[in-house]
Amino acid sequence: MLDAATYTPRLKAVYADSIKAALTEEFGYTNPMQLPKLDKIVLNMGVGEAVKDTKKVKQAAEELSRIAGQKAVVTHAKKSIAGFRVREKMPLGCKVTLRGDRMYEFLDRLINIAMPRVRDFRGVKGNSFDGRGNYAMGLKEHIVFPEIDFDKVDEILGMDIIICTTAKTDAEAKALLKHFNMPFMA
Repeated sequence: MLDAATYTPRLKAVYADSIKAALTEEFGYTNPMQLPKLDKIVLNMGVGEAVKDTKKVKQAAEELSRIAGQKAVVTHAKKSIAGFRVREKMPLGCKVTLRGDRMYEFLDRLINIAMPRVRDFRGVKGNSFDGRGNYAMGLKEHIVFPEIDFDKVDEILGMDIIICTTAKTDAEAKALLKHFNMPFMA
């Protein structure tokens, strides 16, 4: 049994042992506080069918909670849009914000388990940065995570994954994620 007080996620240890030194050498940082690091990971699921059946949002929130290891929050519509049959405060999706050890554990599972299970996977786009060191990507199927039992899933949903870093530029953030073995396309 793992002792929670002494357990450190694998990627957190890799960051402390080798990535910090590699980034310092690559970018010539003089102060350790300049080093970019992971800040948070936000997982988001929009459930379009929630307009017809609000139970689908509840099920999506349960599945997202299982994937993240943390309770998902249901998101609601801010205003009514008649064309989409959406009313104000109607549940439309769910989200989770991961920080600390859970964030490193999720990133490890995403890179080493979930992404290789995606059909026809050739890597993720290397240009999906926002200009401030944050990376956004999407998955078409949430069933690539081992926590989801494929037989119990009624509907396959997509999800957005936003990786927020403390990097000042996209080049620094991309270098950080490359050191975490993020499979960028050539």
